[in-house]
Order: sequence, then structure tokens, then C-alpha cells
Amino acid sequence: MKLARTVSDADVKHLLWLRAQLGDDVTALVVVTTGEHAYRRPDGVLVVPLGLFGP
Repeated sequence: MKLARTVSDADVKHLLWLRAQLGDDVTALVVVTTGEHAYRRPDGVLVVPLGLFGP
């Protein structure tokens, strides 16, 4: 979880490292934020606002 509205390359650095180490065992990389919009970054990391998980 990231208590910010935006996600930078530095914020996903360790997630990308984890994917490089585990390969196909990783099915998704997700960062939960306080932002308003969900999107997929060019590197494949999903950025999802906490508010989209439910009431």
C-alpha cells in the first residue's frame, strides 16, 4: 500500500525485482494507492485505488 495518489518508478522498484527473481510464479504486481483511477503501468504493474475495493 502506498499512501499517495501517484506511483513512481522508485515505488515499484522492488516489485519489479521480485518478478525478476520469481519469474512465472508471479501472476500480478499491484500497488494500492489513495488515488482515484486504476490503471496498468507500461511495466505491467497494476495501480489500484483503495476505494475500489469496496464500501
